[in-house]
Formats: sequence, structure tokens, C-alpha cells
Amino acid sequence: MQTLVVPLLPDFPRLLDTSSDNASWLVTVTLLTAAVATPILSRLADMFGKRLMILVSLGMLLLGSLLGAFSETLPVLIVARALQGFAPALIPIGIATMRDELPPERIGSAVALMSTTLGIGGAVGLPLAGVMYENFGWQSVFWGSVAMSVLLIALVLAVVPESSVRTPGRFDWGGAILLSGALTTLLLGISKGGYWGWTSQATLASLLAAVLLFALWVPWELRTGQPLVDLRTSTRRPVLLTNVASLLAGFAMFSNLLVAVQQLQLPTESGVGFGLDVTRAGLVMLPGGALMVLVSPFSASITRRFGARTTLVAGLTITGLGYVVRVLLDATIFQLALGVAVVSVGIAVAFAAMPVLIMRSVPISETAAANGLNSVVRAIGTSLCSATVAAILTAGVGSSGFPTESAVHATSWLAAVGAFAGAAVALLIPTRVAPALATPVGVAPRADDAREDGVRRAAAGAEVVVRGSVRRPDGKPARLAVVSVLERTGRQADWARADNSGQFSVVLPGAGEYLVIAAAEGWASRSELRPLTPESPARLEVLERLTVAGVVSSDGWPVEDALVVLTDSSGESVGATRTDEGGHYELGLPPLGRYVLTALDPRNGLAESEDIVVSAQRRRFNMVLPPVEDDGEHDLLAETGVSGAEVGR
Repeated sequence: MQTLVVPLLPDFPRLLDTSSDNASWLVTVTLLTAAVATPILSRLADMFGKRLMILVSLGMLLLGSLLGAFSETLPVLIVARALQGFAPALIPIGIATMRDELPPERIGSAVALMSTTLGIGGAVGLPLAGVMYENFGWQSVFWGSVAMSVLLIALVLAVVPESSVRTPGRFDWGGAILLSGALTTLLLGISKGGYWGWTSQATLASLLAAVLLFALWVPWELRTGQPLVDLRTSTRRPVLLTNVASLLAGFAMFSNLLVAVQQLQLPTESGVGFGLDVTRAGLVMLPGGALMVLVSPFSASITRRFGARTTLVAGLTITGLGYVVRVLLDATIFQLALGVAVVSVGIAVAFAAMPVLIMRSVPISETAAANGLNSVVRAIGTSLCSATVAAILTAGVGSSGFPTESAVHATSWLAAVGAFAGAAVALLIPTRVAPALATPVGVAPRADDAREDGVRRAAAGAEVVVRGSVRRPDGKPARLAVVSVLERTGRQADWARADNSGQFSVVLPGAGEYLVIAAAEGWASRSELRPLTPESPARLEVLERLTVAGVVSSDGWPVEDALVVLTDSSGESVGATRTDEGGHYELGLPPLGRYVLTALDPRNGLAESEDIVVSAQRRRFNMVLPPVEDDGEHDLLAETGVSGAEVGR
């Protein structure tokens, strides 16, 4: 869908009686729709059913294809292309469906193949559209999409079951509107900046609007109980670094397609082109797409043996080396096709690892939404690539009126840098050791302890969704509490973050007895072994509040009714209390970090301050105030064994 009309763009101004700038909207609008629809449909898939959202996506594709087949004007065709932009949402939802429905031994290779279809579809779309256009007219391209949509809808209805893994709740409409606006303005500024001018008012206004909308969206998502995108999970190191690597991988992938096709089609007198028509240029790109299909099972084998991080690093490294080959060897069509093939292999290997890294780091109930965000990040990378390549080739036009060899090579060097940078980022992703019960020395590990790295265990059709809540002793919800559920072997079954009402849901291999650990900010963690079933909601309770506590004393005696104040680095008070008759004080635990603890003696107005560091291990701080006078009496605290120095809890 993203490359379907690319071969037709040079002729659309004549066919539709419009300008080249207006015709370019037929590509831009699909990108914008895909960026907006993918995270929204992915979240809805987690909530209301994955097959349902796949059918919605295909239904919109069918509607857009029919509209395009009957259209005769540019505005109608733009609407048709916008509806076709719903198709890319199939990728993350399809991956999440595979995790739910396939047996463990098939998930890795299936996800690898599904991920590489992003590159395969782009490679196939160019020659296929060119052949259909030259032989049957431009409307035939849309009629082909109609036939494909109908076939896919029928196959999904016949073959794909509806997943039982759902997390019903309220949809975050505010977050969806803000994110849609932010992504639309960002991608609009990036993709049209070359036409409008990078310093034009339209481009700057689009990018500024994107910044402002993202600035509103982030706090909205952090405060919303059931956010469209769980930013707390998305900023966890494995997820964040995988998304950064994905952005760089998207940049590297699209340069391969974009620049190679231009080289093949540029006239020979340009000095860098081979003068092929669109169909033959597309056929040269086909081996790269075929290799992506063949390599996907190999990439799954790397993941099983060495882990998904190694697979991602290897794929991006191969991609970078492929671009080096593109620079050094591009004198003939065969050499160019060889470079394209090497890059395609690297992209196939890298793309296969990304969903695995994402799925192992997010709750099972959020796999579609998390993969949807990853797809959007890759789309941003491709948009950045498109704009950058266009700027470099435009600036590098020589006396012949075509881009020079140095300009073409510059795009490959830049893509190589992006790929190698992505590999460097991927190296920082934490490795994950399967959390299973350690096997004693000399004892062979049990067969059922084996686990495919990064892909959660799924017994096809046997998984159950267990819901529950986390409460404080006063009955109020422990908002944003993290609940981890482990099997008795120590293997993690799933984890979840409670919403603002304390509600959570986890996906388990089946009903049974599990070790449940609940942790809420400001409260001591609680763990218990308990039966979990879909029929009985799990009610968890955190009991012990974490505090900053200690004793205020003066001249060895406790100070009663002393004022104790805790201030942060900005000088703002984060808590105040008074001591009891034994000089003890207690304050609610603030966020971990540096603070100033101050105690005021009510008898003489003398105060004492101390810089402290509140950490997970040190939360008790005793304060010694200046003495009122030395009356020679004995040291009561010494008798009771309480020291005036700081002690660890």
C-alpha cells in the first residue's frame, strides 16, 4: 500500500490534470493515516479483539480500493489513499495474534516472517504496480487491491480465530486525539518540508505544532488511568532502546528502496543511472524481497540460540555493510542488485528481532499496542529517510541536471551510519535470562524449563485472563502498582501495571496456583502464593507504608513535639510532622533522591539541618539537636541503645 502508487507518480499530474506537488499527496496521505491508525487500532485490538481490528483494517482497505478504482479526480483519489493507509496496522496486530494463537515453537519464525513483510511488500509493490499500469491502466492497480482485500477478509474469517486475550476498559480518546494531531503535524512537516521549504512558515508551523501537541500528550498519558500508550512501560530501558534502534532501522531500510530505484531509472547520461523503465527496475529489486522471505526462518534460529538482541545487532550490522557494498560496487546492474540484496538480508534479520524484544518487555495484554507504537516509530524513521534523501539528491544535482555520483553515495553512507548507530544502540539493550528455577550442579535441566528467548510461553487456546485489584489498608486503590505473577518454578508468567483505580489484568498459561508480587510506590512490597482463576478476581493488598523515620534528640535526651521538615533540592517542603514523647517522627516516603531534613526544638527555637539521601536501603535518619544546657544527667538514649548517628533500616 505504501509503494503502490509510486510508479504512477510521474504520470499522475498528466492523468489527473494537477501539479507534481499535489500528486505527491497520494503517498503522503497514506503515511499520515497509517501513523494515526496503527496505534489506535492496536490499542483497540488489545481491548476488543485482534481479529475484529484486523477485519476493520481490511474493511477500510477494501473501501479505499473501491473508491480509488472508480475515482477520476485528485481529491477523491486522496481520500481513497487515506483509507488504504489503514492497512499497515495489520502488522502489529497480526504479530500479537500470533503470540496468542500459535504454539511456542512456531512463534519465533512466524513473527520473523510477519515482520519482514514490511520490506517484502515494498519490494513487490513497485514492479507489480508498474506491470499493471502499463498493461491495464492506472485504475487496475486499485482493482488489484480490491481483489486482494476481498481474498484476505475471506481468509481471516475462515482461518484466524478471535483471541481470548483482552483487556476491556475505557478507551483513551483524549490521548488518541492528541497523539493523532502530534503525529500528523510531525510527519506532515517532515514529508512536505522538501516541497514547502525547510524554513517556510508551513513547515515550521507543522513542526512547532507537533512539539506542542507532544508536550500536552505526555502528561495526559501519565495521568490517565488507562492510557493509549503506557509511557511508563515504553520508557523502560529494553522498550525505549528497541524503539530507538527501530527508528534508525526504518531510516536504513527506506534508503535501500528509495535510492536504488532512482539509480536504476535515471538515464545513462546522468553517469549514475541505468535507464530502466519502472517495471524492469522493480524486477531488479525483487530478489531482495525474495531473500527476505528466505532469511526470516534463519533469523528466528539466531534468536532462539543467541537471543533477540544479538539478532538485532547482527541484522543492523549486515545492513550497514550492505550500504558500504552499495558505495564500492555499483558500476553494473548486477553489482547494484548485490548491494540491495545484502541490505535486504540485514533488514529482514533486524526486523524479525524487534517484535520479540518488545513482547518480552511489556505485559501480554499490551502486545498489540506496544508493537503498534514500534511500527509508528519505524514509520517516522522512513519519513526522515525520505526527506533526507530528497534533500541530499536535490542539493547534489550536477551540470547534467541529475544527482551526481557523490550525492548518491552520500545517501548510502548516511544510511550505513544509521544502521551502525542502530546496532550500537541495540548493544545497550539488557540481555534477558529466562527466569526459571536454577538447576542444581550435575542435574540435567528439565525439558519444560526450556524457553524461546524473548517470546512468552503460550499454550494455544489455553491461556486465561485474570483480573484483580491492588488496595491500600484504608481501601483506597494503590494506583500504578506493579503486579508480577510467577509460576512455582520461578518463571514469570506475566506482569501488569494497575490503573488509577487499582485495577489490573494478567494473561496466564492457565488457572492455578501462582506466586503474586505487588509493589506500589510508597508501600512495602507484598508477596503471596495464591490460586488465580478467571472467575475469581484477585484482590491484593499492600499493608506497610514506607516512611522516612528516626529519632530527634538533644544532649542524649529525646525531644518531644519537635518540628521535623523534609525539603527537596528546590527548597520546597515535601512533608512535615512533629515528634512523639519518645522523640520519634515518621514522614511518608518521598521519591528517592537527595533532601534536606530539618528539626526544630520547641523549647529554645534551635534548629538543625542535615543533607540526606533517601534510597531503597536508607530510610531512617536520627537527628541530634544542640543541647539546651549540660545538667549532668545520664544519657537516656545510650541506655536504650539508640545511637544519634544515621542508621540503616
